[in-house]
Amino acid sequence: MTSLTLIRRINAQPATVFEALTTPEGISHWWGPDDGPVLLAETDVRVGGRFRVRFRMLDGSEHESSGEYLRVEPPHHLEMSWRWSDDAAGPDSRVVVALRAIDSGTELTFTHDGLRDEATARSHESGWGGALDKLVRHYAA
Repeated sequence: MTSLTLIRRINAQPATVFEALTTPEGISHWWGPDDGPVLLAETDVRVGGRFRVRFRMLDGSEHESSGEYLRVEPPHHLEMSWRWSDDAAGPDSRVVVALRAIDSGTELTFTHDGLRDEATARSHESGWGGALDKLVRHYAA
């Protein structure tokens, strides 16, 4: 199993970023690696609660992921299990997001671990990188 870590600086306070990570409206602005739309976002943000997000990429392909919230400490920490909906046989992986207040807003540290292999990690790094870049752009004004 392998992992990836991405860091972004966002021009918004941690509480605002936490809301973008955990509400359907917030998720609709950034989830997915390109500018395709979020089609469905469901969240029950509490330990043991579940999330499900479906998005369409610009090439027309649709992808859905889901998981369970494992740790919820607003506005600084979020941890959840992760699974692609079309990969029922695969193991769950884990996403951990830490938010730290900085002068310009928030430093977000995003870690996805428990990924199958290096190729899967590279694919997820590209996808999450695109999504997090959209989150940064959303608050860039």
